[in-house]
Amino acid sequence: MTIAIIGAGPAGMIAAGYASKKCDNVILIEHNDRVGKKLGITGKGRCNITNIAKTEDMINQYPRNAKFLYSALYSFTNYDIINLLESLGVKTKVERGGRVFPVSDKASDVVRALRSFAMSDNVKLMTANAKELIIRDSKCVGVKTDKGTVKADKVILATGGKSYPKTGSTGDGYRMAKNAGHTVTPIKPSLVPIVTKEKWVRDIMGLSLKNVAVTAYKNGKPVYEDFGEMMFTHFGVTGPVILSMSSHLRDIKDGNYTIKIDLKPALDNEKLDARLLRDFEKYKKKQLINSLGDLLPKALIGVIIRLSGVDERKAVCELSKTERGALVDTIKGVTLTALDFRPIDEAIVTSGGVAVGEINPSTMESKLVKGLYFAGEIIDVDGYTGGYNLQMAYSTGYLAGVSASEELP
Repeated sequence: MTIAIIGAGPAGMIAAGYASKKCDNVILIEHNDRVGKKLGITGKGRCNITNIAKTEDMINQYPRNAKFLYSALYSFTNYDIINLLESLGVKTKVERGGRVFPVSDKASDVVRALRSFAMSDNVKLMTANAKELIIRDSKCVGVKTDKGTVKADKVILATGGKSYPKTGSTGDGYRMAKNAGHTVTPIKPSLVPIVTKEKWVRDIMGLSLKNVAVTAYKNGKPVYEDFGEMMFTHFGVTGPVILSMSSHLRDIKDGNYTIKIDLKPALDNEKLDARLLRDFEKYKKKQLINSLGDLLPKALIGVIIRLSGVDERKAVCELSKTERGALVDTIKGVTLTALDFRPIDEAIVTSGGVAVGEINPSTMESKLVKGLYFAGEIIDVDGYTGGYNLQMAYSTGYLAGVSASEELP
């Protein structure tokens, strides 16, 4: 009996490892020259393996189709992947926000461990391009590749999405799923930097901010709030809070979304005004442009003053209460207009994919084609940044691998 798995990313490798425990012939088909290529660059090369959030809390970290993941996340939890990796020699650590990383800070260690787990005696790695699923009488019976036909009793499609195409995520899996009769929802970038209308961001490109509060508004109504780190770029903004925000801005057009950044969320307007007064007393003989260094990053001072409309050359001792109020309002609400996302090849994950209504959430088997299973990013589920998307890949890969092997004829 044979199980063919298309794609040797985290979902495919987990599926192979668990399928091989009951199936004596697993063929892992990968078109890259090595497995886990995209996994090796995640977390800026450190690999944010998962998150230590409780499973019931973790489910809330998927803005689309979260209920579909109940069985998968409870069947193979975040602690299951941590324990598996540690059994394979990869020690882990927990950082801010519950993010889990290898102690070594090397994604390559995670890739190496998962490859070791996947490549048991029952698993054969085939370097080939999968071209088409072979379906007969509504049953998947194999895969056509550029190196020949692979006959199989079960096939797991774990090809990933379209983000980072240079790592092999070319979207071929969507085409194969469509040809098998499945619905593929619109493919969009998610966890992606945002392009803004304001050009002054170029003046401070590279500036990172910590402990800021951001709020996204759609046509004036708040739709998302977050707190943490962000960065200005030549095109707009990026960073953890911006990437998570992008998951909620599904239909950016004509400036219908605005982003407000509170640079001092720990201070309300009254306390911030008092803080300004203290700084102005300290620098009472200086111009405004030279008096905000204790409060704001140097690169940001000129921008804030320009946005406030206050004369930067004015001596602080001459500023009126109204002018101080303008400064306070600006610091508490730097406003940007979202114009677009950066291209999908800059996105961390893909939003959209094989419609979850056509997949059995308890087994990951297709409801349309017997013997066909799905795992990982190809499914229409995406999560926030913080290890949640990788956890989805492990959990669905586990369920697909176990289910396919248990249901062999």
